Parts: sequence; structure tokens; C-alpha cells
Amino acid sequence: MPRTPAKTRRKSASSAPGLERDLDALRAKIDALDGQIVALINERAGIASSIGKRKAQDGVKPYAPSREKQVYQRVAKLNRGPLPDTAFQSIYREIMSATIALEHPIRVAYFGQPGSFTHLAARTKFGASVRYTAQRDMRDVFMAVSRGRADYGVIPIENSTEGGVNQSIDMLGETRLKICSEVFLPIHHHLLSQTATKDIRILYSHPQAFAQCRNWLAGHLGDVERKEVGSTAEAAERASREKHAGAIAGSLAAEIYKVPVQVENIEDQAENITRFCIVGERMAEPTGHDKTSVVVSILDEPGALMRLLLPFQNHGINLTRIESRPSRRRAWDYVFYIDMQGHATDPKLQGALREVESQSRHVEVLGSYPAVARVPSPKEHASLSDHMQAK
Repeated sequence: MPRTPAKTRRKSASSAPGLERDLDALRAKIDALDGQIVALINERAGIASSIGKRKAQDGVKPYAPSREKQVYQRVAKLNRGPLPDTAFQSIYREIMSATIALEHPIRVAYFGQPGSFTHLAARTKFGASVRYTAQRDMRDVFMAVSRGRADYGVIPIENSTEGGVNQSIDMLGETRLKICSEVFLPIHHHLLSQTATKDIRILYSHPQAFAQCRNWLAGHLGDVERKEVGSTAEAAERASREKHAGAIAGSLAAEIYKVPVQVENIEDQAENITRFCIVGERMAEPTGHDKTSVVVSILDEPGALMRLLLPFQNHGINLTRIESRPSRRRAWDYVFYIDMQGHATDPKLQGALREVESQSRHVEVLGSYPAVARVPSPKEHASLSDHMQAK
């Protein structure tokens, strides 16, 4: 091995103490700032706890979607970098989650097993300090909240490539729970297996995941038997127990069930985003930038659908989604689920709904809640994906 010249060795040795002194000084500044940050967070928690106690006296739950949005927006305005806004949203999510848990540990029911995408959506929304309960069936999520076993429920409602989740949509119309918030998550599917891809004999996943990866599967695992299961997390669990089995699931499921990722990001659409709804006993307070969801049963006669839509146009209400579903009351009878901009307490939206109600069989507001961006920017998309994998 060639020897280091004496002059170089002397230079490195002499510069090391100076470097260490500089680093120690910077670390001391960080330590001092950490002391201030911890004290301020605890002071903030104390004030928030007082608010929570006041709410409890009036029987109001501590989680407020409208206030949550205000906090995120204010923090984003205060942020001057270098950290992105999404980083501060993650930090404040955990601060608020831990603060709420001081007074009233929130119980959140979600569809699927631990490690499912709905579990991931719930954690992204509520943080690490709440109590999560997995529910095998979508109906069980609604029942848990309706019967007081959970404060909120998290369900998938639609996907950017596969459309609406029918069971969720139907359940919204069958219960008195209200949508109080929503979450949009980038969905990345991975091929998980204990064995190499070429040795996989059976592949498990949820029907939506199979559909979202159909092109990749046709090109790489076209001859492999596919078996549909209740969630991507269940698929990962099965793949963890079967030697020649594979699963299509997310990174959280791979982590929880300890199944190696063989191929990453096998979804056909790079911007594959799922919308999740949070349901609770009451809708959110208005923020000035909200959405409202309603279900309408119209008369079975010519022009009925046109008359349903006309009041929204006349009152300047922007509809963001409309979907028809069987009413489940009688054959060939349909209802329409409609999302629109605005809050149910907005005068012009109330005027439109009164006109709709006057010419419909039934109109029900499913909830009003803070609106969030449907499609994150590329930077936000990457940041949110990194955050979810870090979880």
C-alpha cells in the first residue's frame, strides 16, 4: 500500500481539531434550539389541551378538520425554507395528533388489515398517536363509528384510474354518518415475494390492485394464477407464509409482514391516486374552500336528469363529480352521488339544493369538508411518497 506523504499527513492532522471545534459549535446551537423547540411545543400542547377541555364540556370532539386545514395553511405561509411545506405538514400532523391524545385518544376505524393503503391513509391523516382498529369489511367501518366503537372511519371512495369504490359509495347513502374530511394519496404498487419473480406460482392482491397493474402483469406474470383477496395487506400476509406466492401491495405492507420487494412501482399509471373519505358524526365547519357531497333520487321521467343539474348551473355551483348507482330499493331505480364546490351552509348552495329537492324524490347531504388538491404537484407527489415510505 503506498504511503501518504508526510506533508499531507501533517495537514490532515492539523486541520482535524479545527473541524471538530466548528462542528461542536454548530451542534451546540442545534442543542440550544432543540431546547427552545421542545419547550414551545409543550407550551402549545398545554394551550391546545385547554381548548380540548372546553370542547369536552360541550360534548365536542377535539379533532376539527377545518381548524386542521387552517393550521397547515398558516404554517405554509410562515415557511421560508429550506424545508418544503409538506415536511412541516408532517411535523404538525404529529404535534396535533399527540396533543389531542392528551385529552381524548381518538379511535379511528379503517378498512383492511394493518398495512393496507387505507391504513396508510388513516396514518397520514391522523398521525401516530391515535388508536387504530382494522375492519375486515367496509360496512364494519361504518358500524364501528355509528355504534360508538370508533370516533372516525376511513374508507376509499375513488381511484384516479379505476373510478369509484362501489361499496363505499353505497354505504354513504345507507347511514347517517357524514363525510368530514378527505385525503388524496399517491398509490404505488410493488411486487412482493419471498422468492424470485420467475419462481412465483400464485399471485395475491385486491381486485383494484390487479386492475391498476394489468399491463405490467400481462407482460411479466401473464401465466401466473391470480387470486383476489380482501386487501393488499392480506395479500402481503399470505405471501409471507407461502414460499412460491407473490403479492401486489404497498411498502407499508412489505414492512409490516416482512416480505421483500422484488419489483417497485408496477402500477400502469404513474399518477395513480386514491381518494379516501373520513366519516364521523358531523360534517366539518366551513373554511371558505370546501366541498359538499350529496345523494339525490330523481323521478323516472324524461328530462329529470337535466332538471337535476340545471339549478347548480343557475346558482354558479361547480360540480366536481357525479356518479349513478342502483338505489337498491327496486330494480332499475338509480340515485346520483354528486360532489360540488362549496359548503352546505353557503347561501347559493342552499338555494340550489332547495330547487333540486323540490323536483326530486329525495336529497341528502352526505357531508361538507375542507377541499384539498385532487392532483398533487410533482414535487408534492414525490415528497408525500417519501413520507409514506418513511412511516
